[in-house]
Amino acid sequence: MEQLISISGGLLYASFVIYLIATVLFAATIRDKRKEKKFSLINKLAIGTTILGFLTQLGYFITRWMASGHAPVSNMFEFVTFFGMMIVLAFIIIYFIYRLDILGVFTLPVALLIIGYAAMYPRDITPLVPSLKSHWLWIHVTTVALAEAILAVSFVAGVLYLIKNINQSKSTARTKWLEIIMYSLFATLAFVIITTAFNIADYEATFEYEVDNNQVEIEYHLPAIFGPKDGELLTEDRMDAWLPTPEWMRGAEAPRKWNTLVWSLAGGLVLYLLTRLILRKRIGAALQPTLKKVNLQLLDEVCYRAVAIGFPLFTLGGLIFAAIWAQEAWNRYWGWDPKEVWALITWFFYAIFLHLRLSRGWHGEKSAWLAVVGFAIIMFNLIVVNLVLAGLHSYA
Repeated sequence: MEQLISISGGLLYASFVIYLIATVLFAATIRDKRKEKKFSLINKLAIGTTILGFLTQLGYFITRWMASGHAPVSNMFEFVTFFGMMIVLAFIIIYFIYRLDILGVFTLPVALLIIGYAAMYPRDITPLVPSLKSHWLWIHVTTVALAEAILAVSFVAGVLYLIKNINQSKSTARTKWLEIIMYSLFATLAFVIITTAFNIADYEATFEYEVDNNQVEIEYHLPAIFGPKDGELLTEDRMDAWLPTPEWMRGAEAPRKWNTLVWSLAGGLVLYLLTRLILRKRIGAALQPTLKKVNLQLLDEVCYRAVAIGFPLFTLGGLIFAAIWAQEAWNRYWGWDPKEVWALITWFFYAIFLHLRLSRGWHGEKSAWLAVVGFAIIMFNLIVVNLVLAGLHSYA
């Protein structure tokens, strides 16, 4: 078992590196100005490397399944990693339909950020809780992950559409919102960099504080900008907290979560401002020239088709399969659990997306903004609902 876990971890790391190489190769297809024959060679190398990375990560998935004895989608580390793999699969499928190289330049980094985000969660293989001991575990979760991954491609296509279509010569509400999207990506990147750096440094600080009249200990793996209210630092030679966690943050793990969020937002702001300083222009304006030859209608088509494919899959996995599993596990199809509510909100939003697109003629930029908002709802469900809101799905 230990050997399989080691092999699985090595394959996951290897896939991460291969995706990085594939991203560089796809970037080369955009920058290369030589003959069409050369473009074809670089394109083949780029998509071939992407497929190799996907197969390597699939090897991680299979070996971890063998080591654990169940589908490795039962905790946040496993689900987020699988979600990143499904984004790559969704990109590969859509790439062979549309042959749009620029999608690789932006979709693969999103997958890398998602996989990097998984690093914040414990990687240990633990026994399944009773409600997870069902074949519906992998049926429901894998279907939802694939659906959300395809919807993530619509987000990428929507962002690319906005970058190319919005006039970057002057500051407007649209350019500001586009920069907020860019900043959110920088904040995710900062989270990955910061957590990885402190994990390598093996940083750990323990605080003791009172929760519901009980003394509890909490371990920090980032320096405590925000610590537990009235908490006591137990670890020597570590930075004490500068500020108490806001009282509206509830739960024993709330101080650490809030501290991690602040580190990510602050780190993202630093990265964003440094990039702006180097480029001397907005991020969207700097990226716009790379999309000079991209067909806006094709981007709009990809954005719509991804939703048209992802929405019925989400309906199947996120609502129908979920309800069947809920009946089996908790003896009810629906219980207004926070996770269930946000799944329903996600479903309604994309249903409205398709209605506005098909009945009201919301094409182009309107459709692109909707794709961006939809993916923001998915990420809210993935991060906030799983980590902050208490419910029956909190075991994740």
